[in-house]
Amino acid sequence: MALISSASSGQSQPTRLDPGGQKKVANVKAAQALAKQKSLEKKAKTYKLPMGELALFTQQIASLLAAGLPLVQCLEALQDQTEDPCFRIVIRDVRGDISQGNSFSAAVKKFPHSFNTLFVSMVEAGEASGGLAEILMKVAGYFESTVKLTKKVKSAMTYPIAVIGLALALVNVLLIFVIPVFAAMFKDFGAKLPAPTQFLIDLSNFMKAYWWLIGLVCYGIYWGGSKFVATPNGRRTKDSFLVKAPIFGNLIHKIALSRFCRTYATLIRSGVPILRTLEIVSSASGKCQIEDACEEIAKHVSQGGQVSEVLATNEFFPPMMKHMVKAGESTGNVDGMMNKIADFYDVECEATVSALTSLIEPMLIVFLGVVVGGIVMAMFLPIFQLGAVAGGL
Repeated sequence: MALISSASSGQSQPTRLDPGGQKKVANVKAAQALAKQKSLEKKAKTYKLPMGELALFTQQIASLLAAGLPLVQCLEALQDQTEDPCFRIVIRDVRGDISQGNSFSAAVKKFPHSFNTLFVSMVEAGEASGGLAEILMKVAGYFESTVKLTKKVKSAMTYPIAVIGLALALVNVLLIFVIPVFAAMFKDFGAKLPAPTQFLIDLSNFMKAYWWLIGLVCYGIYWGGSKFVATPNGRRTKDSFLVKAPIFGNLIHKIALSRFCRTYATLIRSGVPILRTLEIVSSASGKCQIEDACEEIAKHVSQGGQVSEVLATNEFFPPMMKHMVKAGESTGNVDGMMNKIADFYDVECEATVSALTSLIEPMLIVFLGVVVGGIVMAMFLPIFQLGAVAGGL
């Protein structure tokens, strides 16, 4: 029975589902689980794996391969311990392809959002040379250094972004809620207010009446900027502006140079052909200036030239780097010299980030003092001149 009641005690026993009801619940749960699995399967095809997770995965699989485990067992172990459900599906599908006789590089190529071009090319080089574990260890080190530098930059930028956001929120609160109270009080004076005070009151009235227009304009600027940056000319304009931007431009330039040198050295040292190396470096750089340089270098090298000859005529690369690359070519150790250049710029980036962190804090304090203090002074200025304002002077 679905429910058994006790008339004598006046109490009801716990509800029990009949076999048919239990079957329906089980079917509903199975359908929900199936729908969730299908959603994960679809998401896994375009899942973008964070660089930190890719670095960890590369390090783990390199260590397991170095310990002598077959590749399929390595992937099975990583699949079991991966907490990310989407990446677990990706590893499962890669392992399935390898079990069917496909190569590791061919399997990971099916997931370009999870495994970038550099990873795929390094796997191809490892399979060709028979030293997959060693090469994956190198690329893991590259990924880890990239993640480390990115975290330092993001950490340095978090504080100023948070403070500026808080300042903007505070200014909006003052303009929308606080200044109208002062405006109503000053209205009774019947006299002309000081220009700073009147400007803030007019700005407050505009924001209260046309807040939707401000939001629409901001969204339009963001949308238009995004569309423009997506075009080739827009991307070039953005990259040129970022490199030449005050304060942060020097840091962005050094990061781009470090990534160029580190990627080039890692690929060349792993046995990747130079033309393929330049193609990968170009796609991984994220900067139009380096993409153009890699294209020019590839043409020059295919005609028998050297990398340093192209760098010597390109203003994006500093003189120190040009001389070191030329020295590396003369000694037959270009990859080693590129690694030294990347190490140098990594140190420079860390020093720049530390200097910016120390510089930004007092600049933010001054910024907050000027903005918030200016608003407060402008609103209290009529009170300081209360006698003159009340007298109509």
